[in-house]
Amino acid sequence: MHKEELIRLHKIMAEIKDSFEEENSENDFSDYYALKIDPTQVHKSKMEHKHAIFILGQEIAEIMKENEHSAPNRVAARMREMARRTEKEIDYLS
Repeated sequence: MHKEELIRLHKIMAEIKDSFEEENSENDFSDYYALKIDPTQVHKSKMEHKHAIFILGQEIAEIMKENEHSAPNRVAARMREMARRTEKEIDYLS
């Protein structure tokens, strides 16, 4: 994906996060907030946005699995793995 496409996806996922937070303020997005990156920060690298998408996807899936335990649990595990990989790439490039 191009950086612009990743930023667009990041924005959509951030809107989903916002919706979950409006629904229940106790939903936990602490790992995402710890990254200190949001879709408006276009100066951040493509890899940083990609990593944020995986972290956000993991946290969204974790919240969803409370309602459905099978598919979202697998999605959360896959997002966690992809986040680890991109984190290693970011560390390597820094």
